Amino acid sequence: MQVSVETTSPIERVLTISVPAARVDEKVSSEVAKTAKTIRIDGFRKGKVPVSVVKKRYGQGIRMDAVEQIMRDAYVEAIQKESIQPAGMPSIEPKNFAEGADLEFVVKIEVYPEVTLADNASIKVDRVVSDVTDADVDVMLETLRKQNAEWTAVERVSADGDQVTIDFVGYLGDEAFEGGAAQAHKLVLGSNTMIPGFESGVIGAKAGEERTISVTFPDDYQAENLKGKEATFKITVSEVAEQILPELDDAFVEKFGLADATIDALRAEVRKNMERELNQAIKAKLKNALFDGLLSINEVEVPSALIDQEVDALRKQAASQFGGEGFDASQLPAELFQDEAKKRAKLGLLISEVIKKDELKVDDDRVRAFLEDMAQAYQEPQQVIDFYLKNKEQMSQVQSAVLEEQVVDKLLESAQVTEVTLGYEDAIKPNAQAEEAGEEA
Repeated sequence: MQVSVETTSPIERVLTISVPAARVDEKVSSEVAKTAKTIRIDGFRKGKVPVSVVKKRYGQGIRMDAVEQIMRDAYVEAIQKESIQPAGMPSIEPKNFAEGADLEFVVKIEVYPEVTLADNASIKVDRVVSDVTDADVDVMLETLRKQNAEWTAVERVSADGDQVTIDFVGYLGDEAFEGGAAQAHKLVLGSNTMIPGFESGVIGAKAGEERTISVTFPDDYQAENLKGKEATFKITVSEVAEQILPELDDAFVEKFGLADATIDALRAEVRKNMERELNQAIKAKLKNALFDGLLSINEVEVPSALIDQEVDALRKQAASQFGGEGFDASQLPAELFQDEAKKRAKLGLLISEVIKKDELKVDDDRVRAFLEDMAQAYQEPQQVIDFYLKNKEQMSQVQSAVLEEQVVDKLLESAQVTEVTLGYEDAIKPNAQAEEAGEEA
């Protein structure tokens, strides 16, 4: 077998492969003989059909199947011989497969790029510093009270913070538009769950009152036919209810199933959960910042096959989150995920190179610590740990997460780090929101 390799780009190779006719003929003869032993033809007993009859009747199809198998086998031999790392499935095109002649075919294949990492010292990141204060715990306890609040109907006009039960119909001009109507809809005034102007248009209304309000849909509204449009809503209020918060006492604490049903025990449990959430948020921010820095200082040409793999993964993730069971992920346009997929594929290549360059191996002690920390969020931590230890696939995901943490530590060794102090609420926000809060401060 002869192989020639042409480098058409840093991530593409074109292989021209030639297989001797004798090898093809030998494979065809072998397949014809196998077929003769298993095929049934009228006038012959099974296994006694002459080879000449089989070849005459089925030879062309057998030859094509044999040629396809030889091309697949020869391709594998060729990439092993030439030490080529495919990044995706090959494109195979026969050039000459005439009987009696050498088999020639061309293979186009994307390969993993050679990655040369830039100096990590040019990466600049902010490391968030934050603590959970007593005031933060007080705010969280107040949130828990609101989550367990009851609504009581009142005979007065509605105010900010009240819950109103409404029927409404939306109109563009004189025509009601699809998706613009609801009955017995419960709306908390001030929650900002409706388009701007809707909730303020209901404030001051009382049960039994009808109102007509005019609003303008935002320019970035998700429904294309409503973006920037002026609309009219006819609203009927059937109930106004005010929020009744439970007392912060032992009876309230009992709802949370603590062994010690006291306020102090609840405060301690709330603080512990907030500290865990805060630590996870800070670690995530730092990791994302470092990885964004790694992306910004390194240029890598990414094989389309790797991008396609990430698109498929993001499609499935979106389908599971929003589509429900039975939703066909392929219905989601690839363009929706293209930019994020390319970023993830590029980052994967860079992280792999950091692991390779610095010879990083999964730290078993960190894996155990990772499991124990994660398990603390559950009522039976040891059961969670045992589940992961017995599940190879789940453990593989944990090991990958730990190895990623080790990459973060390696990048931190040389990156330029600035400490930024934030309050709890800002520290747990996604990066963009936290940055906006910092600028306002």
